This record gives sequence, structure tokens and C-alpha cells, in this order.
Amino acid sequence: MSTHYILQLETATQVCSVAISAHGETLASIDVDEPNVHASRLTLLVEELLHKTGLTFSDLSAVAVSKGPGSYTGLRIGVSTAKGLCYATDLPLMGIDTLAAMAAGFSASHGSVIGANVRLCPMVDARRMEVYTAVFDGGLRPITPATAVIVDQQSFAYLGDTDRIILFGNGADKLVELFGGNAQIEVITGFRNSASHLSSIADRAYREQQFADVAYFEPYYLKDFVATTPKQRS
Repeated sequence: MSTHYILQLETATQVCSVAISAHGETLASIDVDEPNVHASRLTLLVEELLHKTGLTFSDLSAVAVSKGPGSYTGLRIGVSTAKGLCYATDLPLMGIDTLAAMAAGFSASHGSVIGANVRLCPMVDARRMEVYTAVFDGGLRPITPATAVIVDQQSFAYLGDTDRIILFGNGADKLVELFGGNAQIEVITGFRNSASHLSSIADRAYREQQFADVAYFEPYYLKDFVATTPKQRS
């Protein structure tokens, strides 16, 4: 069986990240956690990654991109870059659910804290106390679909007496104080999105030929973009 290399892009949050995987395993990745760098750095990171791995576009089998939900601007840049690469190279495109990739990445790095009756709740920051989120079981099967919610103390009141839920992602970092002291809800801070988290899902999508129509593929914004007016300085 020939090796299929997949180029992966992750721009749904502040992190600008690229990775290359082979058969579900990440070969190399580059993560830049800085604000507003997607437009200026993404294609440069792709070039750097190809040089790092010794691969060329002709060696690649597909391009996978984190499709959302997440930052409107980040997703737009990531998807437009992925589509441009596919047009130029005639590679197939795969859109990967951002929250599912986060759950897979968390499971890979924090498997020791995932026990029985534990649910995983990746969160991407929206505004104020709002997040984009979904809930997965310990086997990474979705329990609830992606949604935009305003989190309060009653958000997880549905949990059974023996259930636990782990919140992670940049949307969860702001909830430490809200759920402090709640034994059923654990907030793990510092988890950051990475293109490497797409590897296992992208491999499955490739093997099942779940390819997107490059001409019509759009990010999954979940909510309409709302422009805001900057506050005037006094």
C-alpha cells in the first residue's frame, strides 16, 4: 500500500497551524500561537513544513482543513488557502469538524484523565460567556451537535449523578471560576488547537473518500458574522 500524505491546516482559533500526516499519524507540525498571523504566515508555514519533511506537493494525496465552527476570519483564511492549494495542485479537499478534531487531540494527549462516564466538551471562544461547543463521549462519539451557547452555572445540570464532563479549549479557559468547586465539571486550561489533531479524522475521511467540492465548499461558521464598531477612546 502506497503512503498517502495529507497536508492539514488549522486556523479556527488564534493558533495558526499546519501539519502533515501519513495513515493517521502526524509526521510533523508547526504551531504559531499569535494573534492575527493567519493571513501573513499560513502559506509560509506550509512551505516551511514541506521543506522540513522533504516532501513536495506532488507527494501529497489530499489537503484537510479545519472547517469550523470558530473564528470567522481565521476560518475564511484557512479554507480559502486550502481551496487555492487544491485548485493549483488538483488535490482533493477534506473539511474536518473543528470540535471533533479538538476532542481527538485532547483524547490523545489526556487519555489518562478520561475514565468511565466522562464526557468531553471542546470549546472555542466566541464572545463574552458564549462558546462554540459540542459534547463527545469517551470514545469520541458525538452526544450533542455543534452549537453556540452562553455558558452559565446551569449549562450542565443535565448530568447524571455519576457523570463527569471535561471542558477544554480557548473557550473553556474563561470558565474556571464559574465551575470552581463543582466535582462533576473539570476545566482543563491551556489546551490549544493544532493541525496535528486532524490526523486520525483526516485519514478516515481520505480512506472513505469524503471529499468536498472545492468550488462550493465553505467554512462552517455556525453563526452569521456580526461586524462591530470599535469603541471610541475618551
